[in-house]
Amino acid sequence: MKLPSPCSDTEDYTARQWDTRAECEVRQVLDRIADKWSLLVLALLDRRTLRFTELRRSIDGVSPRMLTSTVRQLERDGLVERTVYPVVPPRVEYRLTPLGVSLHDMVQSLVTWTEEHQDEIAAARDEYDRKAAESAY
Repeated sequence: MKLPSPCSDTEDYTARQWDTRAECEVRQVLDRIADKWSLLVLALLDRRTLRFTELRRSIDGVSPRMLTSTVRQLERDGLVERTVYPVVPPRVEYRLTPLGVSLHDMVQSLVTWTEEHQDEIAAARDEYDRKAAESAY
């Protein structure tokens, strides 16, 4: 079993501690969970179990291949549990593991922050776009 490689001491945090090294486990996990499909899967599985086809129908724009890859990686990371039922046709269901639930709680905090500040973000974007348009002339 390969043990995670520590990126550095997290007591004195700076992004450079992990951001520049591809082999860093922290960077790899953050890359995975920050992926747009992973976040949507985590959100959809909050407090419920869904079949693959239900997930696919619920996520606009995801291909079956990308969704398969996403749920496999989330399962590999211990965030999603996959259950296969021995029926014809095969039935596969996904649900969050306790680790996945704890991550979902953290992601929900980020979503809540975004909702609380969406007007400020929209105003900043409008201001930026206005200045960019003025400087183009």
